[in-house]
Amino acid sequence: MSKAKGNVDKNLSNVVDDLNQVDAGSHHAQQLQQDTNDRRHQDALNHDHTEDLSHPKTDAGNH
Repeated sequence: MSKAKGNVDKNLSNVVDDLNQVDAGSHHAQQLQQDTNDRRHQDALNHDHTEDLSHPKTDAGNH
């Protein structure tokens, strides 16, 4: 993962990097889109889904 340099927005710098790439046809465009999809999928997998332990969920069916 790249880190933002100084006060530069990391997302905007990634967009600039993507725009600076030269497309070589539909196959290359599909590969670039798949790379974006893979990054989004990996980000979703890495998202922290920890529960709030100070407010545990209760099972309504066990009352």
